[in-house]
Amino acid sequence: MVSALFVPGLANAQGGGDRKNLPSIVVSEAIKRDLVDRVVATGTLKPVDEIYVQPLVDGLSVEKLNVDIGDKVEAGASLAELSKDSLILQKSQLQANRAKAEATVAQSKAQVIEAQANYDDAVRQRDRADRLGKSGSGSVSQVEQTAAAADVAQARLQASRQNVTVGEADIKVVDAQIEDIDLKLSRTSVKTPVAGIVSAKNARVGAIASGSGNPLFTVIKDNAIELVADLSETDIQKVQVGQRAIITVAGGRNKIEGKVRLVSPTVDATTRLGSVHILLPTDSPARAGMYGSAEVVIASANALALPLSAVTSGRDGSTTRRVENGVVKQVAVEIGIQDGGFVEIKNGISAGDVVVEKAGAFVRDGDKINPVPADAAASN
Repeated sequence: MVSALFVPGLANAQGGGDRKNLPSIVVSEAIKRDLVDRVVATGTLKPVDEIYVQPLVDGLSVEKLNVDIGDKVEAGASLAELSKDSLILQKSQLQANRAKAEATVAQSKAQVIEAQANYDDAVRQRDRADRLGKSGSGSVSQVEQTAAAADVAQARLQASRQNVTVGEADIKVVDAQIEDIDLKLSRTSVKTPVAGIVSAKNARVGAIASGSGNPLFTVIKDNAIELVADLSETDIQKVQVGQRAIITVAGGRNKIEGKVRLVSPTVDATTRLGSVHILLPTDSPARAGMYGSAEVVIASANALALPLSAVTSGRDGSTTRRVENGVVKQVAVEIGIQDGGFVEIKNGISAGDVVVEKAGAFVRDGDKINPVPADAAASN
């Protein structure tokens, strides 16, 4: 029992009187305890990465849905099928155009053969007329006519060859168009690029799919969610990536162990808060959108500790009032982790030392007291 009527310094005035006449002061023993330095943060659970799945082909109607909200999907899985009818029709038309272009090329190649033969004959006629003209057996007009005929035949040959080149280019264009249709046909299966869980579905059978509108599906990548919490500029300095955190979601009884994934490199200039992202295990019962709180474990130790009330802190440091043979002596101490109602004592006292439990109450340095153990005082 603490004597509220005790006047500081009275114990010294009593000299060496009977201890029963001394004031009874509650004391505590310095012992080792498991202490944890923690930072408490609250916030909302959010997906780490949300993937929006859009159609890669515009203007086609949704023919079939393969998944629903909550389904787990693997990377590359087909979430929906788009109608292929219009693309198949376009491909058929292009294939017909290709066949027509091939026929045109074949015809042009035959014309090249014919033009080549005509040109070769025209060259022979020109050369013969030229020889006869030089020998005096032929006329000048005949030479000129055969030379002109050879030039015409050469021009027709070149035109035929160009027709072949144009026809082959047309085939390549049609082939490219067919390849584009084949690509679109392969993309009529709307696939997810990542594994995860479907969190939203906007796709409807019969609706026209568009890559510029709302995504057909939203997938939480790897089903990974995290608690995004705001911390003061003082607390956020203590938090580091990889630190363990104990998370409790609203309405949940079980503790979920997570890990700090990201610490914001900036603090809001107005609110003086910075965000911390704490990753939850993928098999946890928590869901995105829930409200939760976390205790981030900054440090832990099994160390010498005193009740917080037994330590007085000020500008000059921290002190406690140690009791030796019933006499109070103020000593300087270095404190560390604070956990609940206890504080770590790094130096200044030793294990087993007895101190006044309420350091600022009723006693001064050098006072004589009747120490009462805290356990005994609590039982009275």
